[in-house]
Parts: sequence; C-alpha cells; structure tokens
Amino acid sequence: MFSIKGVIFTNQVTGNRYSVQIPLLEDTYMLATLAENVEEDFYFMYPDGDGEYRLQAFSSCFPQGILSPSKMGLSIREIHQPVPGYESRLGSGVDKYLRRMKPGVFMGRLNWSIQSDGDELFRPLAKNTGDPITFHDTANAMVTKEFIDIDKTHLRCEHHTLTCLPKTKTIIFCVRSYLTPIKQIKDEGNGHALADACDSMPEKLGVYKRRPVWGDQLCGWLREDDVEKEMGR
Repeated sequence: MFSIKGVIFTNQVTGNRYSVQIPLLEDTYMLATLAENVEEDFYFMYPDGDGEYRLQAFSSCFPQGILSPSKMGLSIREIHQPVPGYESRLGSGVDKYLRRMKPGVFMGRLNWSIQSDGDELFRPLAKNTGDPITFHDTANAMVTKEFIDIDKTHLRCEHHTLTCLPKTKTIIFCVRSYLTPIKQIKDEGNGHALADACDSMPEKLGVYKRRPVWGDQLCGWLREDDVEKEMGR
C-alpha cells in the first residue's frame, strides 16, 4: 500500500507522492500527510512546564461532538471536563499513567455511543454525547425524547490507542472510528446484549450519552423478539 524510495513516500493506492525530508517540512504539511493517508485521527499531547499533558497538534477527519481547534492547549482533564465522573474517578489516575508511559508501549481502549441520525463519521457538532448547552450539566439536564429512525441508527465505536514518542515524550492519542447499523447488531443476535449495555450505564453517563432521548424506543425495539417469544409461550 505504501512505499518509500529515497526521500519520497508514495501511496500505492492513490498514487500520491510526499516528501519525507523531515527537517525541511512544516508541521501542517506532515499533519495533512497523515490525514490523507491514514484513516485514524491523531492527537498529539506534550507536557507543559508542570508535566501536565496538553493538546498541541491534531489531525482529525472523523471527530464526534468535538471541535478540535477549540481544544488546543487544553489539558487532558480540561478536555474531559464534560464527561461525568472523569475528574473524580479517573483524572489523577490517567495523569499518572501518562507520565509513566514508556516508549514502545501501546495502550488500547474502546468507547461507544448510539448515533441515531445517520452514518456520517465527520460529526464535530454531533449530539451522540453531551453538547455544551444542554448536556454538560448532567445533574440538571432537561432532555426531550425524540422518535428515532431505526434505519438511520448505528452503534458508533472508537478504538483508542495511546503511545509515547522516545525523544520528546509526546503522547500520541490515536482514534479509529467504526459504525455498525443497529439492524445488523440485532440480526446477528446481539440486540439484547446491546440493550442491557445501554440500560447499565450510570444515570449521569446515560444522560451525557443522550440515553433519555433514544433509550426507551431503541431498547424496546432491540428486545422485541424476546417479548414476542414470551407472549408466544
């Protein structure tokens, strides 16, 4: 798929060619090269004078509910401030883990949400999760149930990978996004498991992920076959 000859990097699929003379390249050129050749989004976090990691650069083609430029310079805690329980349960532990990361070590995790309005991956203003007007104050959030179109509803999963660069200690946060139609999940026999996962979210996290908007309709539909079987006995 890729090849390097001398100082030229070639994408064998698109035919595009790029320079790899790093000392002569601007940061924006290298970020654009990433975006044009690799599906994952990349976020680069570098420690400040106090050792706190802050977002210093990014290449993001498939953001979800985040305007990446508005997060530049923010710390990990500041970026995750809207997430219920992050500060109280995870903040200090994540900070310590990042400071202790060794080059060559990779850490992975998964995140998921329900996307109820289409199959677009580029959603910087999406409402899969809490928006800054309604859902960040999860204790008092007012939400309205909406009718959702099952045909347009998807499970959105993000595979997150963290690693550390050897010279600068920069942390690279890599995100690969996947969309799976809800109908496919149910057809494969996993509807009940997904409904249970939706129901099991803590209350504030459920509000943040907009469960009050889609929860009753979606979970009821995912369990329809079970209800019909019970009625048929």
